[in-house]
Amino acid sequence: MRVCPVCGTETAVLELHGTEIDYCFSCGGIWLDSGELEALIGDERKSLEILQSFKDVSPTNKEKKHPCPVCGKSMKKVSVPASESEIIIDKCPKEHGIWFDKDELFRIVNSANAAGNDKVVEFLKDLFPEENN
Repeated sequence: MRVCPVCGTETAVLELHGTEIDYCFSCGGIWLDSGELEALIGDERKSLEILQSFKDVSPTNKEKKHPCPVCGKSMKKVSVPASESEIIIDKCPKEHGIWFDKDELFRIVNSANAAGNDKVVEFLKDLFPEENN
């Protein structure tokens, strides 16, 4: 079990198509270990497009930095373009993984139409029903 970097609650391990994700039932955040985003998306080209779209956020950004649940190092803020606006996520500087606040993973996957399989989008809709209706 890992501890949520945002609220300190233990995360639960959920499995989606053979990929384990760490989910915080308290704040709704999701931790993906390195390589799990690519596994969820299932399309190498689309995965690469999303990963290459990550841009470091200005050091003047006011969002609170969170510790990596694996190594404890302060994660860096990166922005990801989405159809409605940019989304700022947290990425481990040692490449252990990525933290998505509530519904950010859904918004990124949905806006990129990245799910080669609609089951990923449906799973994320089930996690965040009130935001995605």
